[in-house]
Amino acid sequence: MAQGVRAFRYDDAEPVRHASGAAASISVFADRAALRSQLGDSAGEAGLILRQSESLSRLVDGDALVLGDVVLIDAPVAGAELLAAFARLDMRAARSGCQLIVSTTCDSLDAIFGCFDQSDAQILVAPSGAEWALALGSALARVPHAAVNELSGEDRIALVRLTEQVQMLARKMEGLSQDDLLPGERESDRLRSPGLDYVAPQSSAPAPVAKAGKLPSPVLVREIIRQRQLRARFFEEELFADPAWDILLDLTAAKGEGTDVCVSSLCIAACVPPTTALRWISQMTEAGLLNRVRDPADRRRAFIELSDGAAKSMADYFHRLDNGAAVV
Repeated sequence: MAQGVRAFRYDDAEPVRHASGAAASISVFADRAALRSQLGDSAGEAGLILRQSESLSRLVDGDALVLGDVVLIDAPVAGAELLAAFARLDMRAARSGCQLIVSTTCDSLDAIFGCFDQSDAQILVAPSGAEWALALGSALARVPHAAVNELSGEDRIALVRLTEQVQMLARKMEGLSQDDLLPGERESDRLRSPGLDYVAPQSSAPAPVAKAGKLPSPVLVREIIRQRQLRARFFEEELFADPAWDILLDLTAAKGEGTDVCVSSLCIAACVPPTTALRWISQMTEAGLLNRVRDPADRRRAFIELSDGAAKSMADYFHRLDNGAAVV
């Protein structure tokens, strides 16, 4: 995983402090000693107090731990015992207001995501140094009683945009293409944008038109998604990055098909790096466009679906397009 944190620096920034004047504190839990050391050192550079830096096992039997204002966790693999500990930590963070940042891999994403449904934890997938830094900055802005301003809705959207720009700039500065791996990153750690075989091939049969108040045909929506993905054959993908719309389209098609969508699948559909997609999913959920739904067959899992308001808006939008004209 791309766990380097060299970009995780705030040398020119004032340390975040509580109203009492005390510096904010941070806890680090990771099994890799080198990563624990890097994160701890970076926290010190940011003017934070390192409350503890321990292995993941400390979370399993450490419910009585006094945690920092921000808790950084690296969990590339999570077994049942650790997942249970995460669920307890999620409830504890929701009550106390401490901010959670959890790093994981693609294989563990759905399980990790299912554990954190109350605390608004930031989940990162194979994060780069820039992603660690931005996640920490966002967490510090939300620390209760800290001498920083709460981010407004517009500021949070701006932060999402900034994250995308920083990631793109970081790759360009390191001379990397979208197909290159970041230092230490494995091919299996990455979620890729879907290929053209991700959706059904173009159909010669006309798609049913959209009716007022009803969602468009999934066939129509999948064709629009296919057309949007086709652009990547002829232009740079970054020119057309629009994860919010890709997420809405995918969930609209899934709703019409009656299928559930897990978070890892939705990250792929968003056509952006997974950590960026997760940030968009979080913001869209907060904005009331998406709902997080527990899997009735497995309470440890969670799906994402359109909210009723978003579904109505999508239905009205497609009806307005001349009864469902396919527009990308």
